[in-house]
Amino acid sequence: MKTLVTWIAGTTLSALASASFAAAIVEGEPVNETAAGAELFQSNCIHCHNGSVPKAPHAISFNMMSTGSIVSAITEGVMRQQAAHLSQEERVQIAQYLSGAVDSVAHEVKACGTDFTPVLAETSPPWNGWGGGIRNQRFQEAESAGINLNTVDQLELKWAFAYPGATRARSQPLVHGNTVFVGSQQGTVYALDLSSGCAHWQYDAGAEVRNGLTVAHLESQSDPVLFFGDFSAQVHAISARTGVSLWKSSVATHADATITGSIKYHEGRLYVPISSSEWATAADPGYPCCTFRGSVAALNATDGSVFWNSFVIPEASHETGETNSAGAKRMAPAGAPVWNSPTIDTKRGLLYVGTGEGYTSPATKTSDAVIAMRLDDGGIVWSQQLLAGDAWNMACFIGGGGNCPEENGPDLDIGASTILWQGKQRDLLLVGQKSGDVYALDPSAGGQTVWHKKLGRGGYAGGVHWGMTANKDTLFVPIADTYFPGLPEAEGFPGLHALDPLAGTVRWYTPALDECPEDKKPACDPGLSAAATSSNQLIFAGGFDGLLRAYEASSGQVLWKYNSLGDFETVSGEVGKGGSIESDGPVLANGHLLVNSGYQFGSRMPGNVLLVFGLKGAAVTEGLARE
Repeated sequence: MKTLVTWIAGTTLSALASASFAAAIVEGEPVNETAAGAELFQSNCIHCHNGSVPKAPHAISFNMMSTGSIVSAITEGVMRQQAAHLSQEERVQIAQYLSGAVDSVAHEVKACGTDFTPVLAETSPPWNGWGGGIRNQRFQEAESAGINLNTVDQLELKWAFAYPGATRARSQPLVHGNTVFVGSQQGTVYALDLSSGCAHWQYDAGAEVRNGLTVAHLESQSDPVLFFGDFSAQVHAISARTGVSLWKSSVATHADATITGSIKYHEGRLYVPISSSEWATAADPGYPCCTFRGSVAALNATDGSVFWNSFVIPEASHETGETNSAGAKRMAPAGAPVWNSPTIDTKRGLLYVGTGEGYTSPATKTSDAVIAMRLDDGGIVWSQQLLAGDAWNMACFIGGGGNCPEENGPDLDIGASTILWQGKQRDLLLVGQKSGDVYALDPSAGGQTVWHKKLGRGGYAGGVHWGMTANKDTLFVPIADTYFPGLPEAEGFPGLHALDPLAGTVRWYTPALDECPEDKKPACDPGLSAAATSSNQLIFAGGFDGLLRAYEASSGQVLWKYNSLGDFETVSGEVGKGGSIESDGPVLANGHLLVNSGYQFGSRMPGNVLLVFGLKGAAVTEGLARE
């Protein structure tokens, strides 16, 4: 035993290993199981999880994850290729060692008594899907939001819901009548009562649901239909009334295909953005890298049949005739994943998406670009590249592994949905990039740049990461600007920026102040990476630090804030945890404010709660806010 303890204490993560091992002895866990997990982790995982790989969770955060979630990540998640050589028993041993527990307790979700029928609205809600509507403005009229300048300071937490077994909460909730629909890391979709948080029904998608749900009223169905995608690139259609599956359709054209961005519904069709986890698979030097191409698929909302699937890289990947340092074949072109929700332009019959980096060298001409496709057949009408030469994959973070492209980054995707802003004078496409750059493009002139403004130094986590918002006369831009080693030593400008949509001039800037507890750093960071949401007079934005803020639209003054870090008593009785607010943004509906807290990815703070705020003294009846 002394030899083993000495070996653990001598690792590059001595504090973590020693603490985990000591805890195992105190709690009576079998030493051999703990030792086996420690040795397997040291031999197979430590070189990525010692802080040298920004996108890989640091090992100090694993004890906040459940055994099941770790097993899921290395069995069917983004790390499945790296763990493919391990047996299932070895994967479980690693997960048990990291989580500090042999078993993961699954808590039951509180059901709504004997009444499992959700209260729905008669028509589609004012806020639907990721961006609130087809133009992705993430704007909610104050009347529909039920919260304004005079009442925002009256917001208080009404209830909290814990996603069982989760370490991140990133599926944006959808409010329909008096019901909240939301997905989860474990692949369960819930129909929750807006007033109490109890569950009307649950649906098992079979894989993580990362995106927000979209609802539509179809002629073929008496009840509203919910649409969403999962990690395995399956599109689901289920009854909003009962949670019963109506159909399921795969849009995968690659083994690593996935759906991260939310599906857009328009006139009987579903427009599905398709991304991948091949960026992580490429870390294996024996993997022939790379063959995935980002795309958008159009499906029949009635039965899930595919009308078209349009690739943003027209040329299929092929062998280049070269091999990497491990002897694996090099493939090209590849990459340009689409992980934002499409924007619909009915006037021009087009949809717009942003793309990510290329996976191979040379970088593709449609990476880090805005792509315009025809709604009817998916044909690419124009492409405007905003950053050339961006080729990267996970191999670049592992000592320049064999599959790292020559360009080696800088990995500055267009991950946020484009905003189709329709002003009195002209229409503009407003685009934010992880580089910290914001653009206005002319949709009537092939995406020609109207103006360009750099607001931050940018980086892997943004710059602009997940989503901007715009009301009728202002564009609001959340900036993360988290510093990682290797980035230029430029000044960061984390916070919220307000711009004139027509000219790109800055109207105000409210910095995100560092209010992080010292014991939470560096995972706690003041940057604003999650999507922001606006109404007529207010903007809501959450940060890496777990703080949720309400800003005055005209001045940027912070009118209200809430710290979501820490423990919450939830509607099921168990303790939920709040963490970083990331990915999806706040939702305003029926006098309520809804936000997810917790995001286990990279060095961010994990958590598993949906927080629902309402006005003091207000009650909700059949989806309408009443005093």
